[in-house]
Amino acid sequence: MNGTTGLRLDAPRSGWAIAADVVVVGSGVAGLTAALRCAASGRKTVIVTKARLDAGSTRWAQGGIAAALGEGDTPGQHLDDTLVAGAGLCDEEAVRTLVTEGPDAVRRLIGAGARFDTSAETGEIDLTREGGHRRRRIAHAGGDATGAEISRALVAAVRDAGMEMVENALVLDLLKDAGGHAAGVSLHVMGEGRHDGVGAVHAPAVVLATGGMGQVFSATTNPPVSTGDGVALALRAGAEVSDLEFVQFHPTVLYLGPGSEGQQPLVSEAVRGEGAYLVDADGERFMAGQHELAELAPRDIVAKGIMRRMRERGADHMYLDARHFGARMWRERFPTILAACRAHGIDPVTEPVPVAPAAHYASGGVRTDLAGRTTVPGLYACGEVACTGVHGANRLASNSLLEGLVFAERIAADIARAPARVPVPAEPGGPAGTRTVPLPPAEARYAIQRTMTAGAGVLRSAESLARAAEELAVLAPDRAGSGAGKPAEPGVEAWEAANLHLVAGVLVATALRRTETRGCHWREDHPERDDESWCRHLVAALRPAPGGSALTVRTTDSTAFPPVTGRGTP
Repeated sequence: MNGTTGLRLDAPRSGWAIAADVVVVGSGVAGLTAALRCAASGRKTVIVTKARLDAGSTRWAQGGIAAALGEGDTPGQHLDDTLVAGAGLCDEEAVRTLVTEGPDAVRRLIGAGARFDTSAETGEIDLTREGGHRRRRIAHAGGDATGAEISRALVAAVRDAGMEMVENALVLDLLKDAGGHAAGVSLHVMGEGRHDGVGAVHAPAVVLATGGMGQVFSATTNPPVSTGDGVALALRAGAEVSDLEFVQFHPTVLYLGPGSEGQQPLVSEAVRGEGAYLVDADGERFMAGQHELAELAPRDIVAKGIMRRMRERGADHMYLDARHFGARMWRERFPTILAACRAHGIDPVTEPVPVAPAAHYASGGVRTDLAGRTTVPGLYACGEVACTGVHGANRLASNSLLEGLVFAERIAADIARAPARVPVPAEPGGPAGTRTVPLPPAEARYAIQRTMTAGAGVLRSAESLARAAEELAVLAPDRAGSGAGKPAEPGVEAWEAANLHLVAGVLVATALRRTETRGCHWREDHPERDDESWCRHLVAALRPAPGGSALTVRTTDSTAFPPVTGRGTP
């Protein structure tokens, strides 16, 4: 099996197939940019997306996209801010690539039809600040609807290009040829359309742009479709993942009461960038004095500051006070957030907004090089599903949309340079020796989320993580029908639960291994950052083992994100 695990989800065999040169899985900024660029180079490209084409995570992004576009700003300054936020684990070459190529990538996005807010006085792009940025370099659209505008422009461009797409499709597994090279994906189409049920897209280049895994926790800013499907697929295919322990919890998510679960409304960091304060129930600012940037410190520091004050006061939330903005500024600059708050009975014009941290962004993911290539030949990854080395231990605010743009373009360029290959039909995991993963029942999803929130959330310890690992083990279905019970029948909910279970297990394993506090990984039992032992990455993979497969976790060189250049070239 060429060193791969040969694992696949329990699913019916493909009943239909499409042939292409490239299949892009995902329809956020990364996926649509990659698809447009691949199609422009003459490669037949098919887009597969889990919901509607315009329903990717990108459309939920509020704050904006970071790039050195303003007068006096430079890529070097953007690089410095990114490295500081990444807490010693950014790959400097990857960051330099991001900040150097970023401004032109944003200009090309504007050329594709994206409309950013401009200054009434100068007509130039109106830039704001967010946490960790020492300059105003965040371009925004519709006040606080940047992601929606970017999604609108890219979806329109894709539709104009007449590209073939498969909507409402859950990707299942990577297809491989006899040599272990990517040969497409299997997928299940949900709902109406030209295709239905389990099918396949055969293509020698596969681009994962499936977004995040926020649904592994009970409360998250991520939409319900963010169930870690891309990371799980890559793991089953034998690819390496890195930095999965670094899950960023956004500090200011609208608090909806104890026990609230699922997708929660985000209160953009741009609100603090424009001058809002974090206060406790007595109206006291508590970030002043904790960091030189106070409320605009990097997100991990602000989230920790909120959690500390919550502990001190025995509270389950804090407050964001922006009453001094006035009604006009709220209405014009933050209309989306204003509407969300008022929908839940809160008027930020006249009262502080209750907030608490919630799972937001995965800094880690499928390990790639600077061309987006993974450790499986022909498999690429970009956007939140990928770990390019840009974010390190903590993503700098608004770098995510930029990363999706820049590395999607790099993937398309790499595919365009490679010799064309004829798609070779294959079955998931390879031609022989595959093993079917038993599926947990659909209700396991909620047990996984509660386990992860309690044991691997903002605050972690050896005790909480070990308990989470034990609970996850109990939730694993047993082939013989003992232990956790009989495996579930194949279906969307069971497949999503299986993906969440796999991703959760790897996250817990790496979080247990990293015995320090760094970036958004906060170990209560190891509260200090340990550069001597832990200024390095944890790389995880599933490898063949007697009777099946086993998770392996290794550390890398302490100074740089390890390159994988050349290993994924088609």
